[in-house]
Amino acid sequence: MENAERFLVADDHPMVRDALRTALAQAFPGAAIDLAGSLAEVEAALERQPETDALLLDIDMPGMDGLTGLALLRAEQPTVPIIVVSAARGAATPRRAYDLGASAYVDKSASLEEIAAIVRAVLAGEIVAPPEAAEPDSFAQRAAQLTPQQWRVLALMVHGDQNKQIAYKLGVGEPTVKAHVTVILRKLGVRSRTQAVIEARNLALPLP
Repeated sequence: MENAERFLVADDHPMVRDALRTALAQAFPGAAIDLAGSLAEVEAALERQPETDALLLDIDMPGMDGLTGLALLRAEQPTVPIIVVSAARGAATPRRAYDLGASAYVDKSASLEEIAAIVRAVLAGEIVAPPEAAEPDSFAQRAAQLTPQQWRVLALMVHGDQNKQIAYKLGVGEPTVKAHVTVILRKLGVRSRTQAVIEARNLALPLP
C-alpha cells in the first residue's frame, strides 16, 4: 500500500513490543512496523527511514538515560512524532516528556484501543497531553534547545567524563568540547558544570 503508515516501536521487552505491534497492526491495516530494543537501534532505524510516521518510545531501555535519550532523538529527528510509552508514575515524567518534544505520553497499562486512539490523534497532528502535564518545567524546556552534539556532550558530563575524555569519545578537539560546555551552560541557564549535571540527572527516570 503506497500510503500505508510506517511506525517504529522501541522497547527492550519483547512482550511489550509485540503488544504495541499488534495494536498498530489492528488499527492500521497494511502499516509497516519496525522494531527496536535500544537507543542505538532507534537511531539506526530512523536513519534508514526518516519518513517514519510515529515512534512509540520506551524511555527506560538501554542507552536512553531516561528522558535524555528522548531529547537526543527529538534533536536528531525533529519531524518524527514521538509517543512516549512508559510505566513511570507521577506527573513529573510526563511533563518533562512534553517539554522535551513528545507528542503524547501513554501509560503501559493503557488498553490497545486507547493506544490506537492516541496514535490516530498524533497522526492527525494533535499533541495529546494529560492534565498533569500542564505545569511547565523550565529546565526541561531550556534543555530542549540543545543540539544533538550538545546532548552527547551533556550525557557524557552526566556520566562523569572530563573534557579530555569527552573529546576522545566524540572524536573532536578539547577546545571544541570546552566551547560546547560553555554553550550548554548558557542554554540551560546554569552557572556551573556541576549544576548542569545535577539538573540533567533529574531528567532521567527515578529508580524503581
